[in-house]
Amino acid sequence: MPPTRVKADVADALHTGSPVVALESTIISHGLPHPDNFEAAKRFEALVREYGATPATIAVIDGVARIGLEDGELELIASADDVEKLSVRDLPIVMARGGHGATTVAATAFLAATAGISVFATGGLGGVHQGANTSFDESADLGTLAHTPVAVVSAGVKSVLDIQATLERLETLSVPVLGYATDVFPRFWLPRSDFPVDHRVDSPEEVAAVLASLRQLGLDSGVLVANPIPEDKAWSVDEHDRLVDQAFAAANQEGIRGKEVTPFLLDYIQRESGGDSLRVNLDVVAHNIEVAAGIARAVSERASSSD
Repeated sequence: MPPTRVKADVADALHTGSPVVALESTIISHGLPHPDNFEAAKRFEALVREYGATPATIAVIDGVARIGLEDGELELIASADDVEKLSVRDLPIVMARGGHGATTVAATAFLAATAGISVFATGGLGGVHQGANTSFDESADLGTLAHTPVAVVSAGVKSVLDIQATLERLETLSVPVLGYATDVFPRFWLPRSDFPVDHRVDSPEEVAAVLASLRQLGLDSGVLVANPIPEDKAWSVDEHDRLVDQAFAAANQEGIRGKEVTPFLLDYIQRESGGDSLRVNLDVVAHNIEVAAGIARAVSERASSSD
């Protein structure tokens, strides 16, 4: 087990079998400006508690994986200039150097699993990038989820990615994809893409049952719970599509390539939307937290009833 410190309330919840929801920290360090990022982080944790679970925001501070952050640690991740963005491959390097890092979906899921947390709420999963047939650009989120026993609740994948290719990769990696109260895979800022989901669930209890069945089969993969943003919170389809097209055109014009493409696209869209994409992004995370907390409660109740 890596050098890890579990926050007291998270440790208590895990010890008693109470529901816990993991939260990533890159949205704090790299997704929002300060002090909006700190306020959003506190709001997300408060929502987890409101929905009956214990929040465990995950990050690396002073080379130690922190499973749950104190207020001062949240503030550090939100404001320090030397906070690196960490995927799984970056963890050993930053931890060996005693540095600070905010965890991506992949790193958060990995560290959550090592601590015994089985449910994780995020915004959108990473995936296969447009043009990956020549660039081979694919998020580490997919490969990590294939061998990390965590239910990741997200609004699909970021809509600037290749959704069809991402779904194909998840199938190849044997990662179950569950549409939560939907038959159609969501599109991050939008509730629907052009692609169906093979399996639909309509309650936290159904997700908990799938997780239990996975373990009974001896499988160690995670589960993607694709949770669409509600219609009244979603972005305008026309405005979304217009800005995505503009963002890709701008990236091509400026010669943006490889791993720099998606950050460029998301930054462009956030800037040109006048904050609309950011508002929807925050609503996406809040809605995923609500569903994740329900799943965590169902997992806890199922475990208690089987004792």
